[in-house]
Amino acid sequence: MPIEILMPALSPTMTEGTLASWQKNEGDKVEPGDVIAEIETDKATMEVEAVDEGVLGKILVPAGSEHVAVNTRIALLLAEGEDASALDEAAAQPSTPLAERQGNGAAQPTQARQTEAEPAEAKSEAPQDGGDRIIASPLARRMAKQAGLDLKALRGSGPHGRIIKVDIEAALAAGKGRAAAGETPAAAEPPAPSPATAPPAGGFEEIPLNNMRKTIARRLTEAKRDIPHFYLEVDVEIDALLRIRADLNARVGADYKLSVNDFVIKACAVALKRVPNANASFGGDKIYKYQDVDISVAVAIDGGLITPVLRHADQKGLATISNEMKALAARARDGKLQPEEYQGGGFTISNLGMYGIKAFQAVINPPQACILAVGAGEERPVVKDGALAVANVVTLNLSVDHRVVDGALGAEVLGQIKSVLEDPMALLL
Repeated sequence: MPIEILMPALSPTMTEGTLASWQKNEGDKVEPGDVIAEIETDKATMEVEAVDEGVLGKILVPAGSEHVAVNTRIALLLAEGEDASALDEAAAQPSTPLAERQGNGAAQPTQARQTEAEPAEAKSEAPQDGGDRIIASPLARRMAKQAGLDLKALRGSGPHGRIIKVDIEAALAAGKGRAAAGETPAAAEPPAPSPATAPPAGGFEEIPLNNMRKTIARRLTEAKRDIPHFYLEVDVEIDALLRIRADLNARVGADYKLSVNDFVIKACAVALKRVPNANASFGGDKIYKYQDVDISVAVAIDGGLITPVLRHADQKGLATISNEMKALAARARDGKLQPEEYQGGGFTISNLGMYGIKAFQAVINPPQACILAVGAGEERPVVKDGALAVANVVTLNLSVDHRVVDGALGAEVLGQIKSVLEDPMALLL
């Protein structure tokens, strides 16, 4: 029986994707690790690697196909000793649930190698009652237990039908899989879909939402609806910062070009190190306090927005931050970020200063608790020692999740950011 190649879930928020291209043709030999296709997810265009060895017998989903649901069969792989006579019959058969294939001894499906955005833990795939194996990640099992979900009622979208975090979230949103026995938590009411807007009376162009725009619409609607935002604003004088930046960039042999945003990233990392309670997220009945200082930075790309993550930013110098951020931004605009490069992060920076925006309030990037909005630096009148003077000033606005960070704590974080930016020499201490 030919091996089924399924549409993989390449990010936690992915429910469907676009099969951008096939890198292998029908009849080509396939080895484990070979790139067989490119898939456009809700975040980026990613290469898909084969897991099994064989011959690509039949492509079921042609290149350029949009809205291909996760776990859909996209191709059939002939194993050693199989010939093409089995392809037509296999292609005509409807996709069978994994449990049924295991029960009748049919060939197992294969999925592209993928990175699951869950904590690295030992895999837990213990047999269940009746001998049936429910394959689920430890995080998925923990989430299901807390929510009272019956894993037997769910179908996984991970490799070989493995139940992962995104499957639990989808089940909770749909109210599926509630355990029948014992005390069962009340099902959360799924959010009502946004009402369709009637077309305008005049001429217009209808532009379908791509996967990224759908994800942005859903996540930011949830953020504004579910997260109690409050906002803190402060003006920061950056004359000293601009002088140090110019001196560092002018150094002979410098292999970097520092931007103001590089200083902002470093300042936020230092502030979170000094105020660790703000480096956290809301977990329902608990707060998750992060041990690492990972800073997400919003990058505008064609058709949307993505937030690559600068890991361990508190441990890196300005030159390293600058070079790594430029590389991440370039890969983001090319659609080549890997999942580990944009998933996670404990704090986000959104900078619109280069567009001349003086000040704005950003929407929190869940599950994070804070996002810093950075405006344009400009000369403004200030009062120094009782006299009017002129200084370069930038306005910072911190959006805060009040469930995690209270006003005083948010003010302390913003005060630390201001302190570092106004006295950047302190970074050398």
